Amino acid sequence: MKKERTLVIIKPDGIQRSLIGEIISRFERTGLRFVAFKFFVLDKDKIWKHYDKDDAWFETKGANIVKERKAAGVPVEKEAIEYGKDIIRQLADFMTAGPVLALVLEGHQAIEVVKKLVGGTEPLTSDVGTIRGDFTIDSYALAGVDERAVRNLIHCSDEPGEAKREIALWFDEKEFINYNLVQDKILYDVNLDGILE
Repeated sequence: MKKERTLVIIKPDGIQRSLIGEIISRFERTGLRFVAFKFFVLDKDKIWKHYDKDDAWFETKGANIVKERKAAGVPVEKEAIEYGKDIIRQLADFMTAGPVLALVLEGHQAIEVVKKLVGGTEPLTSDVGTIRGDFTIDSYALAGVDERAVRNLIHCSDEPGEAKREIALWFDEKEFINYNLVQDKILYDVNLDGILE
């Protein structure tokens, strides 16, 4: 449990808005440990593998989009599944528009801690105090009108199986650094041995 890993990707909007330091400092203050960093431009084919959606997901999301279009009086021009696939197409365009910073964090309940700090996927409804809630105001509605991905600054893994799969997609095992931090004694040492000399 003390070594759970999670993937975080600071998206192109987070990079372009100079929020790297702010985002990293929020994770750092929790006591989680950074074990890998990579600054690069993502590959569109790997984006499709990263999001790993099936036809049922595309159908469900697409049906929601069709319903929203009809309610707004906007013409429905294609099958629901294609609107669903547009979500990943738009994400692929957005995520490859500029560099990203991918990183892996490790520590007790790393996935849940990171999700709590990042906030909900839609910035407009994300809680104040979260990264998305504090630093952006984009919404599903505005992104839908603009036919683009929601600009929500950051991606984080949602659950352990997903984290393991995503980390393996973007990082090789040799890219991880194992090291000790003094703060680990405070966070994890049962008896606090070695604090006093």
